[in-house]
Amino acid sequence: MSRTGTTPDRLTCAPSRAARELDLKRGEFDLAVNLGLIRTVPDEGGGGRRVARAEIDRLRSGEGSPDILRERVATVGTTEGARLMGVAPTRFTSLARYGLLVPVTFYLNRYRTVVWLYLAEELKQFAAERSNALLLTARRTPVELQEGLKAGMDRRPRNWRGRHVGFLTREAGDDPWARAAAVACLLDPADVADVVQDPRERARLTHCRPRLPAHGAPGSATAELVEKLMTANEPDEVSWFRADLAHTMEEARRRDPVAQGPPPTSPAGPDPLASAPVPVAKRPAPRDSTHHGLLSRLRRRGRRPVG
Repeated sequence: MSRTGTTPDRLTCAPSRAARELDLKRGEFDLAVNLGLIRTVPDEGGGGRRVARAEIDRLRSGEGSPDILRERVATVGTTEGARLMGVAPTRFTSLARYGLLVPVTFYLNRYRTVVWLYLAEELKQFAAERSNALLLTARRTPVELQEGLKAGMDRRPRNWRGRHVGFLTREAGDDPWARAAAVACLLDPADVADVVQDPRERARLTHCRPRLPAHGAPGSATAELVEKLMTANEPDEVSWFRADLAHTMEEARRRDPVAQGPPPTSPAGPDPLASAPVPVAKRPAPRDSTHHGLLSRLRRRGRRPVG
């Protein structure tokens, strides 16, 4: 084998090997990449992302490595998160459902119940902010939270999607089609087909589609539940994603338009982004006034919750 052909392997390594060399579990490594703590580079052979040797050396030479990195990606569930914040698990769940605590990942337990996980570091920061003291120490849940929760509010899936699209667009880097695909993968195929009506462009998006977390065998009840969690469904959220997709598509068309020609055909079946009928455009639903009021007061106190 020539020197040229072996150079990329010497300068970079696969994520699995990088995780071992950094003494991280694969889940910890993936989360560190998502959070931008570990930089990756494209695989020139089209095999996904890789990690430069120089990046591994940088991380290993840092003070406190790998413990410091592990601390930054440590995740906790409701019980441990409540303990870290000094509140009851029910109060913790109320804050999370209302959208003030943002999950970073999730898994399904054996009963197909969604278990949300949060960055321990973020929970400690939330608890340390003086502006959040009443939310944590009041004997009764604030009225605004109570009313929202009585109405069935649960912003955890939406907040996860909002956070995850940030992870995906960071990984996409400067590739306009990859950035558009990152937005499209969290929309219903009918919405994508409505925004991107050219089948050639939809085929390009499908080719650039990022891999989402896999749970369960394809077509299983578990996989269907996870797919639902990963698809924007609130009217104003859908409208935001559609507008973002339209914007990123304008940039992709300007910088790298698809080649003209007959619509592509796929031996694997119909276009996955055009398999459902196009729905009537949805009007954004007004924000809950109680939710808006609480967030406004929190912002005036210096807290910028994600919601």
